Amino acid sequence: MLEAFFKLKEHGTDVRTEVLAGFTTFLTMAYIIFVNPSILSITGMDFNAVFVATCIAAATGSLVMGLVANYPIALAPGMGLNAYFTFTVCKGMGVPWQVALGAVFISGIIFLVVSLFKVREAIVNAIPHSLKLAISAGVGIFLALIALKSAGVVVGSPATLVTLGNIHAPTTLLAVLGFFLIVALEYRRIPGSIIISILAVTVISVLMGLSKFLGVMSAPPSIAPTFMQMDLHGALNAGLLGVIFVFFFVDLFDTTGTLIGVSHRAGLLDKDGKLPRLKRALMADSSAIVVGSVLGTSSTTAYIESAAGTAVGGRTGLTAVVVAILFLISLVFAPLANSVPAFATAPALCYVAVLMARGLAEIEWNDLTESAPAVMTALAIPFTYSIADGIAIGFISYVAIKLLAGRMRDLSPAVVVIALLWLVKFAFFG
Repeated sequence: MLEAFFKLKEHGTDVRTEVLAGFTTFLTMAYIIFVNPSILSITGMDFNAVFVATCIAAATGSLVMGLVANYPIALAPGMGLNAYFTFTVCKGMGVPWQVALGAVFISGIIFLVVSLFKVREAIVNAIPHSLKLAISAGVGIFLALIALKSAGVVVGSPATLVTLGNIHAPTTLLAVLGFFLIVALEYRRIPGSIIISILAVTVISVLMGLSKFLGVMSAPPSIAPTFMQMDLHGALNAGLLGVIFVFFFVDLFDTTGTLIGVSHRAGLLDKDGKLPRLKRALMADSSAIVVGSVLGTSSTTAYIESAAGTAVGGRTGLTAVVVAILFLISLVFAPLANSVPAFATAPALCYVAVLMARGLAEIEWNDLTESAPAVMTALAIPFTYSIADGIAIGFISYVAIKLLAGRMRDLSPAVVVIALLWLVKFAFFG
């Protein structure tokens, strides 16, 4: 049955290989079940409910990807998008988390609609490659800033804005140790490096009396505190149109880039370099966003960690189905998730930042009209403490520099329109 449904032989794989690939992918991305509730709970959302929402959203997205699109690509609430949800929308703009969930839901519906047609590919192709790379890097640096702050490595300073924290504090030292451990394990290509680091730092923390151990397993917590709590009426407020746009925009590039990147590494692209069954894959991630917002979590997206599974032979949707099953099994580990302190997850954010910043190397540094807006984008996101404002500055500077440099031919109508929309937003909505 599995052979007939997933066409295993046609893809040069078997059940054993697919199951192993599923376990490998899950181990590389399981950190999200600890990190996502930790970040979103800062908004006032119930930690346990977000934990359940995270597991179910990841399982749902991965299951749809596996069964409908037949790709070995797993989905879960996205890093960067959860930071934007928490630190820019809720904490920065003072938006209640229920309204923010409404914005995620609406962005998911828009995503679903554009995925039915070729609008999504047209938008992605119209955006300059340098800005795509810069946005990814900027979000990564933003995550690192958040992580360094939660670990106590960086603290506020009235004289210099930020400065070095108390590096003698045990919690800070444990966070630094956790980051070193992740990098060392990744270098040795040991699967599950991030989750190993999180658990190791947590165990040491408990033994030192820095945090409490609340257990390992229990019945899954209630999802009621976040289930169906999105405020659609509040999200349709004119002031939140920019928020909806950013949720849509960031996830657009994140997911599409991951789909193409992982598929390329796995040799799943056709002779023309295109992804077969692309519409099905796009439907999987867009529907997962809608489901996730209903459950009570920020936008769900395809995970680049799926490349770990394809590296050990995963080639079909059976890999993604195995990941989905493992996320559902994780529902009984809520006490363990509650036992993980913030300084234990901070190293994971820093490592994700390392991965996201690698795209800067691909920027055309010899062309100032490409590199200057890219650098402005990457720097503006963390230094304004806002992904939205960073993206806005990037698009506006890109269009302005190209115009002043006499390079109008490089500007697509889509880029000009987006830049103008951001200018209008700044002029009338602040």
